[in-house]
Amino acid sequence: MTHSVPAMPITDATLSEMRRLAREAAKHAYAPYSGFLVGAAALGGSGRMYAGANVENASYGLSMCAERSAIFRALADGEHRIQALCLYTATPAASTPCGACRQVIQEFGPDALVVCCTDDDDRERRYALRELLPDPFGLRK
Repeated sequence: MTHSVPAMPITDATLSEMRRLAREAAKHAYAPYSGFLVGAAALGGSGRMYAGANVENASYGLSMCAERSAIFRALADGEHRIQALCLYTATPAASTPCGACRQVIQEFGPDALVVCCTDDDDRERRYALRELLPDPFGLRK
């Protein structure tokens, strides 16, 4: 039997740190084919944060998005729930997660806040995951 753990409040300080981690992670992205450097930070149910970057491969299907990289890192460290995910791209407009990443976020954070940011804080966008993935498939919890 699983027990639902109440979500911790996501403060402005927490979001600021998530943005910082996502921006820093993008510096470590491996994107020799697209040049599109992406960083992400996942906030686990425990309150710990996990950064990830995109990693490309010559066989594009083997590439890994920053969002999944951060979430899988959190899971590898024992997290079972994601409260929020911050996605950073160095683009004029904030980018949202791809469909595969939306589905992975759903699996571990169906009520997650998704923050999409750039270098310009005025262009930040925030979404409840259900806005980005209104009709997910998978386990019904």
